[in-house]
Amino acid sequence: MNKLTRTIPSCLVLAALALTGCTNASQEEGGAAGGSASAASGTDANKAIIDSVKKDDKIAAMVPDSIAKSGTLRNGAAANYAPAEFVDTDGSTVIGYDVDYLSAVAKLMGLKLTTANSDFPSLIPAIGSKYDLSASSFTVTAEREKQVTMVSYFKAGFGMAVQKGNPKKVTKDSLCGFKVAVQTGTAQETAAQDKSKKCTAAGKKAIDVVSYKSQADAATNVAGGKADVAFADSMIISYAIQQSHDKLEALGGMTDAALFGVVTAQNDDGLSKAVQAATQKLIDDGTMKKLLANWGNEDGMIPTSEINPSVK
Repeated sequence: MNKLTRTIPSCLVLAALALTGCTNASQEEGGAAGGSASAASGTDANKAIIDSVKKDDKIAAMVPDSIAKSGTLRNGAAANYAPAEFVDTDGSTVIGYDVDYLSAVAKLMGLKLTTANSDFPSLIPAIGSKYDLSASSFTVTAEREKQVTMVSYFKAGFGMAVQKGNPKKVTKDSLCGFKVAVQTGTAQETAAQDKSKKCTAAGKKAIDVVSYKSQADAATNVAGGKADVAFADSMIISYAIQQSHDKLEALGGMTDAALFGVVTAQNDDGLSKAVQAATQKLIDDGTMKKLLANWGNEDGMIPTSEINPSVK
């Protein structure tokens, strides 16, 4: 299974569709560049939901004393991965569904969340000292579970989008002969090229893989009919569809799914247990689904949150 990890910056800016944002592409970990994005409707829509979350005494009792006494839950994030975490129009505030989710977790713990923006490779080394935890679209991997504790809360994979109504009759199982728009350097570009080789090996037309500098160009060209399919990370596709003003629709469901996890220290004095309990409560009472839906990513819902889930 292709693991989603973060490194190459990409911007999902549907200028023609009134959407701006910045993300990192699905590639192997190696670093993250900064980026900013315009605020999206998810932040305002989720404010009332988060405000309605009340402290849960049982969950609050699980929080380590040092954190409970501080009154603050310190989160570190690489804020260049819309719609999960990105910088608001004020140039400093970090917003996104990861931030909204952790804000609700903090409310259950009786704490206030703070989120600091930092380079992606610097986050894990700072866990337990500078940050109590980090929700920054970390794919759960066996390698990471050797370094830190991970609490699953979300899933993501690959996704595709076509023009509303799919006028070119694209089928996700066979992209042979279609023009597929991807961002240069992404895992999706590699996957599309591999699919094209299988097409020609089977005697079918090759996929016309069109690589763009940004997801902006890829998605805009699909919306405008110049390309047939947009191929990107599932959360990026979901968000683009939500913001496209009915110009795009999903082609099939998520593929190559992988769990994302909140990172805490290996010896976190029980913080991961508190995070897991809070996450499960948000899942069970429907709050998590509402928070994700307002960012166009309810498909990322998982039924059960686990500490260090087993991964291949």
